[in-house]
Amino acid sequence: MIKKINTKTIKLIKFYNLINYNLIYNNKAINRYRKENFEASEDKIKRLELLKRSILNLKNCDLKKQAKNIVFSDGNPKSKIMLIGEAPGANEDQEGLPFVGRAGQLLDKMLSAIDLNREKVYISNIINYRPPENRRPSEEEMKRYLPFIKKHIEIINPKILVLLGSTAMNALIGNEVVISKMRGKWIEKQFGNCSTSVIITFHPAFLMRQPGQKKMAWVDLKMIRDKKIKLKI
Repeated sequence: MIKKINTKTIKLIKFYNLINYNLIYNNKAINRYRKENFEASEDKIKRLELLKRSILNLKNCDLKKQAKNIVFSDGNPKSKIMLIGEAPGANEDQEGLPFVGRAGQLLDKMLSAIDLNREKVYISNIINYRPPENRRPSEEEMKRYLPFIKKHIEIINPKILVLLGSTAMNALIGNEVVISKMRGKWIEKQFGNCSTSVIITFHPAFLMRQPGQKKMAWVDLKMIRDKKIKLKI
């Protein structure tokens, strides 16, 4: 029994060391401008481009007026694992890619802990333009962008959908739930023609503020790892 407890403790310590944001943060954004060909089908690429164009053509959006760039996605469109966050921050707005700032560095470490990276997952946000001062998107803004992210999910058609934080959870699961009770559970959800297994976990930015919750995030990550193996992804 003592040996078993020690083994679990050692694994948890290794995970903490791996995602120790004090060791990995700097003020420079991650450069993710890449042109790797992930060989997604021509139809999927066309549908993604049409979706992006629809967002670019969106009228009467104050977020769009103030932002520098649309932040559409990053990663592999062929992946069967999709991650959805809240909204772009300053670094994301500058580069036009999601999760390239401090939270992005931590997310990369979290993915690495379960043998994943940006070439093995697909990443987007509920909102595609940066809210001023990095504030939480309003209910009206989330409603405006909700059809787009739902369509985005349908196009990617993931087998595993990871919702990062309460904003993504509230937008796609509902406002009547709280993340402390919903995280670490699998939910079967339908988005158009896409049937997927959804799991909710803490946003990396929250873990930066509340590092004591890393142990819960590690539980969620192990569930994703085990599901990935079960589904043979």
